Amino acid sequence: MLFCPTCANLLVISSETGYNKWACNTCPYEFPIAKQMTSRTRMKRKEVDDVLGGDEMWKHADSTDASCDKCNNSRAFFYQLQIRSADEPMTTFYRCTKCHYQWREN
Repeated sequence: MLFCPTCANLLVISSETGYNKWACNTCPYEFPIAKQMTSRTRMKRKEVDDVLGGDEMWKHADSTDASCDKCNNSRAFFYQLQIRSADEPMTTFYRCTKCHYQWREN
C-alpha cells in the first residue's frame, strides 16, 4: 500500500491515460509506474490472551459430580460464566479431575 504524500490518502492504480500510475482519488497527485514494484512485509502475530483465564482459572474452581466422556471419571472441576445475554442461563465449564478433558454445558 502506498499513500499520497500530499493528503495521506491511499493511492490506487490507474490506467486511464494508457499507462499505469499511482493516483490519488482525493487530490490531483499522480506517480507514473515505470518498473515493476513489489514490497512484502511480514507481520508479527499477536499473542492471544486466554479470555477465560486459562489454567489459572482452574486452580480456584470447585468440584462436583460430573461424568467425563473420555475416561468415565465421576468427578470434575467447574465454573460458570455469563457469556450470552442476561435472559439466557449461565454456561458451565467442566474439567475432569483425572484426565483434564474440558467440556461445557449451556
